[in-house]
Amino acid sequence: MSADAPSPEESRYRERMQRRKAAVDARIAAATVERGVVLVLTGNGKGKSSSAFGMAARALGHGMRVGVVQFIKGRGSTGEELFFRRFPEVTYHVMGEGFTWETQDRERDTRAAQAAWAVAAALLRDDQVALVVLDELNIALRHHYVPLADVTSALRARPPHQHAVVTGRGAPAELVELADTVTDMHVVKHAFSAGVRAQRGIEL
Repeated sequence: MSADAPSPEESRYRERMQRRKAAVDARIAAATVERGVVLVLTGNGKGKSSSAFGMAARALGHGMRVGVVQFIKGRGSTGEELFFRRFPEVTYHVMGEGFTWETQDRERDTRAAQAAWAVAAALLRDDQVALVVLDELNIALRHHYVPLADVTSALRARPPHQHAVVTGRGAPAELVELADTVTDMHVVKHAFSAGVRAQRGIEL
């Protein structure tokens, strides 16, 4: 074996990567459909809203218009709100009354959620909005503040090119079934369990 010849290990690695590339290239070539998708980010782990706002930033990078409606959340400005309000391409609505254990008022929470849904439904009809983020909508659905049938109907009827992201724990089975992509985030560790308060830039 010459000094320039690859070792047996390097040759096996290259062969594996060539097979993997061929498989990936074939899957990419087979994916010919181009349309808007529905994504559901659920589970008890951290990162659901963070992922949704990462997609919002990605959409902005492509010059797309973004609509955001935050259900439940409402007390205090978050970093994502302060950031995305800088962009005229983003329509940002914070419409919650605060977490349900804080408000302790079902009627008020229901009114707030239904008002938020009216705004969200309008965004889901707007063919100029390429991405709609419905943050914590799953919580409003779980508490029956908003009719699930209204949500699934609006998602199915939205403009063909429009993407929608729904976040929050406890996504209902009907929404999971409707969605194109679903991620269930699980907790492994969280700093809060060790007494670390929510941090700017991480949770806030």
